[in-house]
Amino acid sequence: MQTIESDLDLTEIIHGVEVVRPCPFAKHQSISGNLVFIIHQHIETGNLGQLYFAPLDVIFEEGINRLQPDILFVKKENEGILQDWVRGVPDMVCEIVSPSSYEYDTEIKKAIYEKYGVPEYWIVMPELKTVEILTLEGDTYKLHSVAAFEGVVTSKVIEGLQVDIKDIFE
Repeated sequence: MQTIESDLDLTEIIHGVEVVRPCPFAKHQSISGNLVFIIHQHIETGNLGQLYFAPLDVIFEEGINRLQPDILFVKKENEGILQDWVRGVPDMVCEIVSPSSYEYDTEIKKAIYEKYGVPEYWIVMPELKTVEILTLEGDTYKLHSVAAFEGVVTSKVIEGLQVDIKDIFE
């Protein structure tokens, strides 16, 4: 396996190559915490499944593609993939994009999530105060819901979930 050397912390495997990415900044963690709180309250109320946040490996193919989404959700009926790590396809993944990770999150990781059939992909862009929710139609992601600066996004996968984006970025 080829390794990209760095003194940074988060390791993923992309197409068989170990990739080390920087740890997130405080702003990223604040946004992640807000989202986890909002989504967790909703799924607990409805007993819908399990919510996790990074770092936690999602292993799509051992040694080939192992990612660490910022947030992931697994429906109750799919909890069999929850083992030592997540071994299989979560129902929703979320990436919080920094300026240095834009291409990585919106192109490279998106293509992997699409390839393995992750039903819903959230792309959160703090710099633009924007949330895009993509859902799988056939084997291609299509925009399901979007809001910028204000408004509400809705999930197709997490039943009944609506999020006012001001609650994410404030």
